[in-house]
Formats: sequence, C-alpha cells, structure tokens
Amino acid sequence: MAKRLQGIPATIFSEMSALAVRTGALNLGQGFPDQDGPDSVVEAAVAALRGGRNQYPPGPGVPELRQAVAAHQARHYGIELDPMSEVLVTTGATEAIAAAILALNDPGDEIIVLEPFYDSYVACIQMAGGIRRPVTLRAPDFRLDTAALRAAVTERTKAVLVNTPHNPTGTVLSREELEAIATVAVEHDLIAITDEVYEHLVFDGREHIPLCTLPGMWDRTVSISSAGKTFSFTGWKIGWATGPAGLVRAVESAKQWLTFSSGAPLQPAVAHALNEEAGYYGELRRELEEKRDLLCAGLTKLDMDVYVPEGTYFVTSDVSRYGYRDGLEFCLALPERAGVVAIPSQFFYDDAEEGRHKIRWAFCKETEILEEGIRRLAAADLHA
Repeated sequence: MAKRLQGIPATIFSEMSALAVRTGALNLGQGFPDQDGPDSVVEAAVAALRGGRNQYPPGPGVPELRQAVAAHQARHYGIELDPMSEVLVTTGATEAIAAAILALNDPGDEIIVLEPFYDSYVACIQMAGGIRRPVTLRAPDFRLDTAALRAAVTERTKAVLVNTPHNPTGTVLSREELEAIATVAVEHDLIAITDEVYEHLVFDGREHIPLCTLPGMWDRTVSISSAGKTFSFTGWKIGWATGPAGLVRAVESAKQWLTFSSGAPLQPAVAHALNEEAGYYGELRRELEEKRDLLCAGLTKLDMDVYVPEGTYFVTSDVSRYGYRDGLEFCLALPERAGVVAIPSQFFYDDAEEGRHKIRWAFCKETEILEEGIRRLAAADLHA
C-alpha cells in the first residue's frame, strides 16, 4: 500500500453499518434518511433516463444544474454567481472536498480543521500530503475557541476547512464565530474550504451564514454543498462547489481527473429540486427537529450526558459512566445488549481523551424506528 494511505483506517461508517446488517440491529449510526425526497424529483430523474440523458454530461456539470445552484445561492444568501465560471458540479460533497484539498494545497501545507471532524477530511488531507491542525470544539457547548484557532496558525498554514452546521456535534457556528475565522483567514492570507451540506437543517430558528458572505472572504472561499442531505437523496451523490472563478477553476482541475463527470440523468433532476421543491427542506427541518427532541429525550433518561444539537442529523452523547474503555467498545457491545447500532465519535478526534466516550446517534429515521430504538436502549443493561 502506498505511504499516502498507510495509517488511514477503513471508514467507521462502513464497519458499523455492516455490524447492523450482520446483527439485525436498528441502525441509528450512519446518516442516511429512511425516506426518499420529493416524488417530483424522482420523476424528473426517470424522465431524464428515458429521455436519453445517459451519456457523459459536461465535466463542470449540466448548464441547468449550474444555473439552479446559482439561483439557490442568490435566493437564500444574496450571493450572485456566474453559473458557467463560479459553479462546479461534483460527485457529492465528498469529491468536492477532496478536489479542493488536492487543488489548493501542496505537500507539507497545513490545514486547520474543526475537531471532531468528518473522517473523509483526514483521508483527503493525508492523500494530498497535507498536515491537519485540529481546533477542538469541546463539550458541553462545542463552541469555537478563538484563541485555539489563532494558536493553530503557523507559517506553513495554507487553508482552513470549516464545517457548519457541524457534523457530528450539531453546532451551527454563529456570526461572531465566523467573523473570528474570517479575521484569522484575512490576517494570514488563508484559503477557506467550507462544508455546508447541512445548510438547510438548522433548528430552533437559527440561521446558517455562509462564510463567503463575510467581509474579505469571497475571494478566498470555496463553498461546498450537495443535494444528498438537503433533499434526502444521499445515494445520488450530486454536489457542487461555488466561489470565485479562479478557485473554482482550480478545484475543477483536480476534479476532472477524479470522476470527470457523473450522474448524468440525476443532474437535471437535482436542478428541478432546487428550482421547484424549495419547500421540501423547510418541512424536513421541522420533522427533524421533532425527531431530534424525541431522541434526545429518550437518551437523557439513560445514564449518559446528551448534547442537544443545533442542526444536522445527529446528536452526541457521552457514555463514560457505563464503564467501557471507550466508545468503540460500547458500540461493539450495543447490538447484542440492545439491538441498536451507533457510531463511536473517537474516530473523529485527534484529541483522544476528548473523544474517548463520545457517541454519535442519527435521528434522520422513521419516528417508529426512533421510538423502538429508545425502547430497546431503555430496556437493556448497557453497563460494562
């Protein structure tokens, strides 16, 4: 195996989902919804399939999807984009992040990431020869430590990778926190790569603020999102990167050698979703907020600390009082003891002690599944 891949473990999501299948346990781990998105979007994909849109689409994406992304950014955030030079369609947000890291960083460059981090960030930075510099969002509040952010910057720092709404903690960075990031980025001439896939899944009246809208940030920010979380089509893998033409062109220079293009009949369907189904994610947000409250209430009755998320699909809890060595040991015992699978968050941390007993639970499931999961957990002896 090449050195660039050594030390990168297999994604914990595959391991725990396989455990759910093998044991027949309820999967409250991996973040995919139990329900598909709008029927009209599926029908748009069927029409594209039957209409012959099955060959290579343009590498940067079909024009109608690039135009729909630009219209979405203008409608929600007042961001005016040239769809032909400032929008790039990718194979999900994961490819967009990988292409951005490959395109905008050289081996040896340091990239600041908010910890805990989605595990693909670790793999992408290492494969690009970069060095990650974590800034930890610590329990119980998971807020940005501005002093730690400043301390993470060195003369080798090239970029900051910002995820908000944040997976797995559910933190939605405030304007003040984003302004702190912007100040550091401008002072040190850093590129910002933002993962905003949960942009519409924020709760309790909170607001998602794109980092690129802050003073000094447009020219240095690549913003990334996707249809997977917004419209509940996670398996379609249609994402996009937006920003100033020069940065988008750089990301495309890497993306073209990864997949070139993908999802030909799905791209016009996602364009339809963005243009015609904007009401869907408002309703999804309300449903998820209710499911969040249901799961948090159920977990709170157990012997664990529960941190109520401000957005995303996920709630984090701390299971240190159960007596296990770490979260992985707890999660491996959980299917036999309770018939439930969750994700040990320790794989998202460099700070081993901070992440040791953190568990991530997904609430993007049918209400009946969540209720059954809570019932099983409540009935089980979960202590080591």
